[in-house]
Amino acid sequence: MEDNKEKDIFTTNAEGRIRNQKKNPRLNNTYYKWGLTIFLTFLACMLCFYFVFKNAELRASIHKINKILSPVYVGFIIAYLFSPLLNMLENKVMYPIYKKIRFIKDENKMPLARGTSIIVIIIFSIILVYAIIQIMLRQVIPSIISIVSNINIYLDNLTRWANKLLEDNPDLNSFIMKDLNRFSDDITVWVNEKFKTVTANVVTSLSQGFLQFLLKLWNFIIGFIISIYVLWSKERHVARSKKIVYAVFSREIANAIVEAFRFTHRTFIGFFFGKIVDSIIIGLICFIGCTIMQIPYAILISIIVGVTNIIPFFGPYFGAIPSTILIFAFDPLHPGKALAFVVFVVILQQFDGNFLGPRILSTSTGLSGFWVIFSITLFGGLFGVFGMVIGVPVFAVLYAGFRQFNRTRLKKKGYPYKTNEYLTVGTINEDGSVNPIPPIEKRPQKVGFIASAIKRSRNKQEKKK
Repeated sequence: MEDNKEKDIFTTNAEGRIRNQKKNPRLNNTYYKWGLTIFLTFLACMLCFYFVFKNAELRASIHKINKILSPVYVGFIIAYLFSPLLNMLENKVMYPIYKKIRFIKDENKMPLARGTSIIVIIIFSIILVYAIIQIMLRQVIPSIISIVSNINIYLDNLTRWANKLLEDNPDLNSFIMKDLNRFSDDITVWVNEKFKTVTANVVTSLSQGFLQFLLKLWNFIIGFIISIYVLWSKERHVARSKKIVYAVFSREIANAIVEAFRFTHRTFIGFFFGKIVDSIIIGLICFIGCTIMQIPYAILISIIVGVTNIIPFFGPYFGAIPSTILIFAFDPLHPGKALAFVVFVVILQQFDGNFLGPRILSTSTGLSGFWVIFSITLFGGLFGVFGMVIGVPVFAVLYAGFRQFNRTRLKKKGYPYKTNEYLTVGTINEDGSVNPIPPIEKRPQKVGFIASAIKRSRNKQEKKK
């Protein structure tokens, strides 16, 4: 329907070419062209001056625009994450149902399937948010309050465990007590001088954090509403983007851009959607295992393990370390539960990495273990926890683009482009043929003075005979 409303601004002939219209005489005026050139040059100089000398104002303007458009960004992210679920509901559930209903017109079946699928997603989101709030109110927050209220008990438990350890090891006791008194004096001075200031700063930060939470909650609500409109016409948004790309660039470049974005989409949506489902399953399995082993704060620990599992490679360690410390502080004199939890998490992560993860993730990133660690370290250092989450798919896209560029260049030169072929490459000829690595020439071993004297005496004896 929308294509029928779009009208051509220019008159075209039967072949689709723009007809020659009468040219405006002003456009052929030399003074007009000179004036337009001077204006564009002046505008370019002003933009360069602004970018060079007004960089702070530019950053402030960009920050203000991003702050205003943050609900739109949130809406696009929500719509992007929900798009696989929408496609599954629409194509595999709703549309087959409407297809069997005969009194509905064929042109109305797909819109009805799209609308029904979006309604199901809205209901699912509301139920999910309600379940998260209930878990937070009934399990997580009481667990955190219990930990805070019993912190003195946990510290006493750790103190008794430390005293018992020091009593059994007198050398360790004398080594630690030398520095402990100095540290206790420093802590006393810090509490007396700076504790009030730190407390005031904490209260201020909490109040500001609550206001920021309300603002982000409002942005999330507006973004969720925007995501509904984006999901309803997501194909048309993609089609308009393609139309702009093909209108601006040449056909070869436009095809490369579209294919690059298609590969990026497959990599990101396969990684994030699969990783979220994988982390939910790991969190549920962790909760069942902790409940069976009667580990304290099972809900809180399972949420920590599940959430940190989204971070590849390092995530399981980030979740297991604080959880183990919490379990150990609960009863340090009986560390069996903490040890059992560590063994359980190791088995769980092996199950996730070798069995569950490869079957849930729809597409592989194509990165080896070294590049996974490299990408997490790089992006984590640049952008923190957020960088550790997005580091692997972003680096996978960059790695694939560089690999494709390298392969294309080698093909144009007529050289081998597979990595395995370069394991034995010594040199490459002009016709693209490969010369293998030459063998290493064996150098004559140096003979010692005594060995050479013995050899000469033997040669003399052989000559006499």
